[in-house]
Amino acid sequence: MRECDVRHRHLNHGRYSLAAIDDVIARGRWTDWADLRRAIRADPSLVDRVERVGRACTQSTAAQRHYFWLHYVRAHRRRNLA
Repeated sequence: MRECDVRHRHLNHGRYSLAAIDDVIARGRWTDWADLRRAIRADPSLVDRVERVGRACTQSTAAQRHYFWLHYVRAHRRRNLA
């Protein structure tokens, strides 16, 4: 994340742990989401982590942000496999 952005509670040194990803998805703003998207494009291993967080949170119908990111990473994976 950029220095001027809000620091999310589990994001240490710009690393996206599972807790940090969940925090960015659940509480982040547009710029935080854009940073996560850029991080995914730069580090494809994040796709698996974001998918794992999304799957864990989709039990709730209120988790629309998690549904969005789950679909995003699945589409990202399909595009990169094609």
